[in-house]
Amino acid sequence: MTSATSPTSTTPVTTPARTSEEAAGGIGSSPVRPDGTTKVRGEFAYSSDLWHEDMLWGATLRSPHPSARITGLDIAGALAVPGVYAVLTHADVPGVNRYGLEQPDQPVLAEDVVRYQGEPVALVAADHPETARRAMERIRVDYEELEPVTDAQAAAEGKGPAVHPGGNVVRHVPIRRGDPRATADVVVTGTYEVGMQDQAFLGPESGLAVPAEDGGIDLYVATQWLHVDQQQIVAALGLPPEKVRLTLGGVGGAFGGREDLSIQVHACLLALHTGKPVKMVYNREESFYGHVHRHPAVLHYEHGADRDGRLVYVRARIVLDGGAYASTTGAVAGNAATLGVGPYDVPNVSVDCWGVYTNNPPCGAMRGFGAVQAAFAYESQMDKLAQACGLDPVEVRTRNAMSEGTVMPTGQVVDSAAPVAELLRRVRDMPLPAGPSGEPDLRRLPGGVSNTTHGEGVVRGVGYAVGIKNICFSEGFDDYSTARVRLQAVGGEPAATVQTAACEVGQGLVTVLQQIVRTELGVEQVTVEPMDTSIGSAGSSSASRQTYVTGGAVRAAALAVRKGLLGRVGHVPGELSVSGGKVVSTRDGVLADIVDVLGDDVLEETVEWRHRPTESLDPETGQGTAHVQYAFAAHRAVVDVDTELGLVKVVALDCAQDVGKALNPQAVLGQIQGGSAQGLGLAVMEEIQTDGGLIRNPSFTDYLIPTVLDMPPMNIDVLELADPHAPYGVRGVGEPPTISSTPAIVAAIRAATGKPLTRVPVRPEHII
Repeated sequence: MTSATSPTSTTPVTTPARTSEEAAGGIGSSPVRPDGTTKVRGEFAYSSDLWHEDMLWGATLRSPHPSARITGLDIAGALAVPGVYAVLTHADVPGVNRYGLEQPDQPVLAEDVVRYQGEPVALVAADHPETARRAMERIRVDYEELEPVTDAQAAAEGKGPAVHPGGNVVRHVPIRRGDPRATADVVVTGTYEVGMQDQAFLGPESGLAVPAEDGGIDLYVATQWLHVDQQQIVAALGLPPEKVRLTLGGVGGAFGGREDLSIQVHACLLALHTGKPVKMVYNREESFYGHVHRHPAVLHYEHGADRDGRLVYVRARIVLDGGAYASTTGAVAGNAATLGVGPYDVPNVSVDCWGVYTNNPPCGAMRGFGAVQAAFAYESQMDKLAQACGLDPVEVRTRNAMSEGTVMPTGQVVDSAAPVAELLRRVRDMPLPAGPSGEPDLRRLPGGVSNTTHGEGVVRGVGYAVGIKNICFSEGFDDYSTARVRLQAVGGEPAATVQTAACEVGQGLVTVLQQIVRTELGVEQVTVEPMDTSIGSAGSSSASRQTYVTGGAVRAAALAVRKGLLGRVGHVPGELSVSGGKVVSTRDGVLADIVDVLGDDVLEETVEWRHRPTESLDPETGQGTAHVQYAFAAHRAVVDVDTELGLVKVVALDCAQDVGKALNPQAVLGQIQGGSAQGLGLAVMEEIQTDGGLIRNPSFTDYLIPTVLDMPPMNIDVLELADPHAPYGVRGVGEPPTISSTPAIVAAIRAATGKPLTRVPVRPEHII
């Protein structure tokens, strides 16, 4: 177990004692991140810092309307601006003018209609960004405005015009288990809403496209999935894959918002058209229009239980607003449905989830991916059930907690640790923060720094929540990663090199891959090469999957290299291993230096590694082994609420989470703290507000995210209950804390105010 608090706490951070196999810098330790110092000093090169001699600047003209027909388009005025090299429209797309992660329904540039505010209509390349902006203002687009579809529930019911041919339902996922007509002694119902949250990564969309002598293109870009970008770019450009080469630029955060294309095709089109390198960088407002967001949701739930609070059935109806294009709506709906009853053992389940098209901003992947929306609803219901049965909120959850061997609503058996009750007990038993005494510190009161209160009307509340998340890609997706590991002598020392296309987006993947190779090859010097498409795909840096899948691939490649190395030693007594740059025998100790065994040779292995397979859901019943692995986290939140002004201060946000194996304990704590912060944001402040399909707050002035002053100290318990099916027993870390933190905070506000609070984020008017 690892216990820790945030750096603002006075409690020291402790990490597990290192075992014998956890070598310095290997798994189980927390080495210094290779990118850490440069990021802290502001010296790290992000994608937006890319530069090339004689480069042009690209810009995108976007629709001001959420739904309209294009009746005229005149680019002559823009082309006449001095310094403009190109103005492109859909007619200039040489390949297929469609792309999309799950289905190609989104145009590279709009043709006859626009379906959301901010849809790209034309591109400009100029010798200066200001010139490009002035040229965009001279493009004349005539629109016939149409009535936008903005009601997702109506869209799910087939009401209103179709955003796309074929209707507005992207996917309907039914889950059926047990008796659909089951009855219960205690029944609680509720309708819940989740607002549209933004990933709010600090580094805006950016990249540099450089035309090549072979007629192809080299793109340096901040993304989450190099190869799926490449596939979509290839189709739009009409080029073979070998002529579209991608290299990862420095990524300033992602959280799902970089899975879909943004500047990728646009920059390449301009570069190929002009024959010059083209750089594109969004400003903050454009970033809000230029990437997908978390799906807003409306969720209707009914829970039935016996008088002791044990669940008999759960029935749910979930509608996810996917916005104008599909993106990952189908997969998000799959997660929301399959995880829709939470980490509980429920014999009778009936869940329906719809993901729908509207003319609202497109929505797709964001940390928690469907599980966040469902958790707010089912955890709110569990608090209602506790009250109806006269039970403590932790007790009602532990009575229903799933465990290893539980059968999920999909029929899948949970075949590794599921310590739901243990996590809840751990957060319950953590010490509570001290209450106010003496003269209050205004900085610790809701609104206190603005001198709105000196403690009058401030009430404290405590709330609990627990969540479940699937790890890796699901429902039969061919989920794999490719890795190459090379071992050779450099300067008289053994050195290893790792090559993958797995995107480092700030999560610390480079560090973990180095740790794995140090452990398996016994060498200290490990270099991770820049990520690019010269090697096979590693999949996306999403779904909490990279440590599991790319870590598994790197481990397999390193083990293959180690086998080749030890095979050179010959037959000697005892088992052989590598450690500290030496080949070691269990009987005779050190046998040789690795460099001596290698000589001038290079050992290299490339592995394509897959986790165990999953299967698609039955389209009628939702039954099937859909997921690779489940992860769990629990939170206890303590809040102070000014009941007169409706202001909230989160005083404590404690967490217990099972991570299977903490390959890097410090990074695990950082992921739990960061995920909890995003959950706090959704609970009390973060929402993209739309009106008739128009975004009202596309800026960090009006879209609020938590700062260091909003985040409270955190007590964190990290359990390490190994998953026998995963490399090193790991379990995905990044998403679970985002799932349970939001409902825990809202539960605490309810406890303080007595208000039902059925919508997040909670606003002052919901409290007063």
